Amino acid sequence: MERPRDANSDQQLNVLNERFKQWRNWSGFWVLGLCNNFAYVVMLSAAQDILKRQQFDNNTISHPITLAVEFNGVNNSNSTYYDCNSLSTAAVLLADILPTLIIKLSAPLFIEKVPYGFRILFCVIMATASFLIVSFSTAVWISIIGVIFASTSSGFGELSFLSLTVFYKREVLAAWGSGTGGAGVAAALLYSGLVQVGISPQVTLLTMLIVPFTMLNSYFFLLVPPPSFPQWKRIESDDGIDTSEERERLMDGTQEDEETCNQVLEDRRTGLLTLSEKLHVFKGLMPFISALGLVYYAEYFINQGLMELLYFRKFFLSHAEQYRWYQTIYQVGVFVSRSSLWCVKIRKLWVLALLQVMNAIFLLLEVRYQFLPSAWLVFGIIFLEGLLGGTAYVNTFYFISKETEDREREFAMAAASVGDSVGIALAGVTGFPVHRYFCSL
Repeated sequence: MERPRDANSDQQLNVLNERFKQWRNWSGFWVLGLCNNFAYVVMLSAAQDILKRQQFDNNTISHPITLAVEFNGVNNSNSTYYDCNSLSTAAVLLADILPTLIIKLSAPLFIEKVPYGFRILFCVIMATASFLIVSFSTAVWISIIGVIFASTSSGFGELSFLSLTVFYKREVLAAWGSGTGGAGVAAALLYSGLVQVGISPQVTLLTMLIVPFTMLNSYFFLLVPPPSFPQWKRIESDDGIDTSEERERLMDGTQEDEETCNQVLEDRRTGLLTLSEKLHVFKGLMPFISALGLVYYAEYFINQGLMELLYFRKFFLSHAEQYRWYQTIYQVGVFVSRSSLWCVKIRKLWVLALLQVMNAIFLLLEVRYQFLPSAWLVFGIIFLEGLLGGTAYVNTFYFISKETEDREREFAMAAASVGDSVGIALAGVTGFPVHRYFCSL
């Protein structure tokens, strides 16, 4: 005789299943954030090393990307007081951010018509191609194509995964932000460590092929897809479509998951946003986009316009070592702040923008008048810079997700990602005349 099932046991099992699903989704978005930015970060250093080798082997003309990392071992600085490279590292910034900026400006207009499965496959293919192209490149222009592929994968992936979060509980935004912050630290340490032990940049790049493979597995096997998720086909208008099966499948999740996914799917079935509606949503996002753009403008003006010039000659670290530690400390600050969303939420994004601008002005004055006694103080400011940038990023998308109407949320999350890229691109443009001015002194 079969024993009756215990209601308490069933309830406990459901709770455990729900917790396990939440853990899978949180872990999945963390890994996706890590992998999405990993290829982009690694590609900068890897492409630069390979381009430098090509320069010496083939006696080619120096390229901006090569010049940007001459700190890593080859000192081609001129005789100016600031120990400058012949071209600002802002050149690298523009080369890497422009493909991402173009994608973020154009993709939100059509990307909702592309199912998520195809989007992720495209990102994985582009990231894989970037590693292979740069690893086996024999000319400068081929390596540049590889860097562009990495930038394309990162930009398209960011707006896709931010849109994807609307189908899940809002907590996954914290996981995504933490993963993207961890990418900077992990990529720099892993690449530098492998090269340091004697592995060539080419072989190191080939080992990095595990990253897009990990992204693929995380998306398709670690994440728990919502019921009736538009994986391989669009959610069309409900005219003539029987949704009873989809509604039955929705009942398999928790009530909160059911309501969230049900609302998103219903909004999709009522029709995609028109162009005028998208422009209206974008206009409403301008306070978020402007604040985020200003934060990133000041942030990357420091990183690519000033950081190279913050050189303390009487410090125990060399110029190359100071620059390397600036970058490392910045990445640590970004990782800490992008992982803070579950304990700290800041709605007043313009405060963060103002503080970041003050950081940039202060360091600009330091470069000009050199009144700070030690690099230790700059280390602290750089760490604060990373904290402000990461905090602005995760809070921007958290409050957009929270305050945007259901039907507009998926587009809004993708469209708002243009803010940081615009700020970065403008910082790259500004970095050229600033670099030229100081290096002419």
